[in-house]
Order: sequence, then C-alpha cells, then structure tokens
Amino acid sequence: MTLYEELTARGLIAQVTDEEKVKEMINNGKATFYIGFDPTADSLHVGHFMALCLMRRMQKYGNRPIALLGGGTAMIGDPSGKSDMRKMMTRETIEHNAECFKKQMSRFIDFSEGKALMLNNADWLLDLNYVELLREVGACFSVNNMLRAECYKQRMEKGLSFLEFNYMIMQSYDFYHLYQEYGCNFQFGGDDQWSNMLGGRELIRRKLGKDDAESMTITLLLNSEGKKMGKTVSGAVWLDPEKTSPYDFYQYWRNVDDADVIKCLKMLTDVSLEEIAEMETWKDSQLNKAKEILAFELTKLVHGEEEAVKVQQTAHSLFGGGAGGSAANMPETVIGEDELTDGSVGLIKLLVLTGLASSNGDARRQITKDKCISVNDEKVLDANAAVTAEQLIGDGLVLKKGKKVYHRVHL
Repeated sequence: MTLYEELTARGLIAQVTDEEKVKEMINNGKATFYIGFDPTADSLHVGHFMALCLMRRMQKYGNRPIALLGGGTAMIGDPSGKSDMRKMMTRETIEHNAECFKKQMSRFIDFSEGKALMLNNADWLLDLNYVELLREVGACFSVNNMLRAECYKQRMEKGLSFLEFNYMIMQSYDFYHLYQEYGCNFQFGGDDQWSNMLGGRELIRRKLGKDDAESMTITLLLNSEGKKMGKTVSGAVWLDPEKTSPYDFYQYWRNVDDADVIKCLKMLTDVSLEEIAEMETWKDSQLNKAKEILAFELTKLVHGEEEAVKVQQTAHSLFGGGAGGSAANMPETVIGEDELTDGSVGLIKLLVLTGLASSNGDARRQITKDKCISVNDEKVLDANAAVTAEQLIGDGLVLKKGKKVYHRVHL
C-alpha cells in the first residue's frame, strides 16, 4: 500500500487540488509540507493531534515537515470556526507558548538535520511594512472572493473585525514565503482552512507570474471528521502532563464513544489497517478491548511506553475492584494543612480543590442530585460531609466520581 492509499484508507484526506501530483510526490518522499499551529495556549491539545500524527506519518516516508508556529498570525487571531473575536495576547505570552509547543512537538517529529524544520512566522510577518504589504500582496486578493469564504461568512452576522479579515492574507503570505525560502510545495489543513490555503496558492501564482499554480503548489485537506474530533476536546485534554495527567489522558481515550473508536484508531495510531479491520467486527464488550488499545497506543505516543504501562495497570487495578496501593499512579492532589478547619475539610471543598467540581454549587449537585461521589468506594449523599486529617495522612483517600474518574487526595 502506498502512502497516499494509506492516508485515504485511514480517512485523513478529504480533497486535494491535483490528486495525481499529490500521489507522485508524497509516495516518493518529494514533499516539503507545512502545517501551522497558532500558539494560543502554553500546551498543545488533542485538537492538534490529527496534524501531528499526519506529519509523523508523512516523515516516515521521507517527506520533510515544516512545523510553522504562528507567532505572527496569533497576534491577529484566526476567525475560522469562531463565533467571537479571540482574546488578544501579548507578544511575550505568544513567544512563551511557542517555546512550549517546540518541546512537545519533538516527541512526534524528528527535527534533526535535514529531517524537518520548525519555524515561527513572527520572523517575517512582524517586519512587514504595512503600505508595502498593501501594494504588493493586498492587490492580489479580491474582497468579493474573500467574503464568499466560509470562514468569513459565518462571522458576518455577529461582526468581523478588520483585524481578523487580514488573517487570510497573513496565512497566504506564509505559504508564499515558505515556497520561496524553503521550497515548501505542500499545505495541509482542516476544512476551515481551505480558503486560506487556496489564497496562498493564488498569491504564489500572481506574484511569481506563473499560469499553472498546481505545477508549483499542491494543497491537501485534512478529513472533516478528524477536524471535528479535535474540536470537541480543544482546551480540555492537553498533551502537557502538568495540565492533563497521563492517567486522565489515558482515560479520555479509553472512554471515547463506541462510534468513534475505530475512526480514532485509523487516524491516530500506528495499528495496522488489517488489525483495525478485524476490530471493526467486534461488538459490545469487545469494543472495550479496542478502546484499551487506542488509549494505550496514544498514551505511549505522547507520554512514553513506561508511563502508558503504569496508567494502564492503574486503570486495571481500579476497575478490577478496590482503590488501594496498586493505584498509586492515579491523579493526585496534595492539600496543605491550611485548608483544614478544626482538623477536617468539607467534601464540597475537596471536590473543588481537586478539580472534580468547578464550583461549590457543582460539587453539591454531584453529591446530592447526581449521587456520583464516593470516598474510598463509599457512596456519599450528604453535602455537609467532611473528611478528617487522619484520613488524609499517608496514602490519603480516593475520591471517585461516577464509574470512571478516580483521584487520590492526601496531606
């Protein structure tokens, strides 16, 4: 099976601008391609996962990835898929976030000499002269065509700022710059980036005086299903273990919907398509095994095999009954003695301190209405319940929320 056939079989390609050229180039390792990542937080999240896995797979076949950090475009904000204008960030915050991205990406992509590049578009976008940009680049764009782009149409009713309107021009300029300076001949992106990517292709054609843009640049589109999958968890499940523990990361994938497990296995893991085809015949309880494979493979990819083994053993010990010492790898919170009042701490406060509840009201609802909170496997229905300092000494105690969320707490 060729690379292109595999990408298609795994559901990663929705459309391309020139399929035959795409096949020839990526199957023979001739692509230098880029995917952009705007550093709007200090960690990548699973919404970025699709792109990272695709870059990793492409690199295995000899193609060269460019991970483009949007230090410049993040100062504008991409309106695609947004109902409101993104909060403005300082340059210092963006630079800090970009550094965090660099460290995490190195787990997926080999950035050794000649294998891949990591660039920041702040290096060229922030030095552009505004009047020169208007004359040299702005003249290549039709406002009528831009307004027909889906990413702008969906914002017109609520209001689209002139700042955001420039995002397409900035992203298009990225491709133009990367093509000239680094020989970048491919773009990858999600559904909401299609107009921006075509804008980049058109800018190269107009600026360099070529009649046939497809002889120079080829654009691929990530499958819409994968993009949607990422958006449902954006900002919730992070790749940084300090923001989402390896255990919680494992549990997220272990608990995906039955309808999504096969799609996730195809798009995100290295499990062979033959093995996945066999799993497609599995039903009911057998799907739990497929979910375990998915969770283990992705935890191994992000956090390493040793950590993946630990959290899987923890999950097995918990769901096999009991929450004792063998569950030492579950997420935990250490509370200070200053959180105690007369030698104890209320359960409501404890749920908020551990992040199992977003507020006191949420904690009260979980205890009394949802009836989903247990302490050391004992269901608690009293919102005024408290635990003592003695219970928190040593290994502490285990809070359980519903059937699948565990959290250890101790002094």
